[in-house]
Amino acid sequence: MAVGACSASAQTEVVNLTAEQQAAYDNIMTRTSIRSWEARAVEPGKVEMLLRAAMAAPTAMNKQPWHFVVLDKRESIDLLATGRGGGMVRKAPLAIVVCGDMEKAIEGQGRDYWVQDASAATENLLLAVNALGLGAVWTGVYPITERVNAVKSALQLSENLIPLCTILIGYPHESPAPKDKWKPENVTHK
Repeated sequence: MAVGACSASAQTEVVNLTAEQQAAYDNIMTRTSIRSWEARAVEPGKVEMLLRAAMAAPTAMNKQPWHFVVLDKRESIDLLATGRGGGMVRKAPLAIVVCGDMEKAIEGQGRDYWVQDASAATENLLLAVNALGLGAVWTGVYPITERVNAVKSALQLSENLIPLCTILIGYPHESPAPKDKWKPENVTHK
């Protein structure tokens, strides 16, 4: 298999890949944000696979300062439907709130690495969503204090949990084309 640039207009050197490498690369390049889903539940086995993929992410000092709140009941998901994006939330059959667990965070200067760690877990989760034929959208919570407080209150989260984002997940009811985000001007070679 060969991989070139994402768009035909900017062809790069061809790289030979195995079928497994090509599948992994294609999964990354075809991931899109999905904001409309079929009205069917995501199977518990797939939910566990998503969580396992998320928890396979790297973390600073292997602290794994994350906690995942799985909302798979309509009344639970709808708790998040206040304010901006509420209509989209009400359509999602599954939501996973990715939180930082401050009891597991690094002490001192590295404390805020939890944001990077939880973000890496979130991206793993999003890639697993795509690989499993599901669709998802990342909705930001942290660092907007109003959003953090709203999610903490709605879900009655303990004081040590800080919601980073909510991932809305389901079987896609839409199929937008992936965006070509390649911009050579954003790269410096030295």
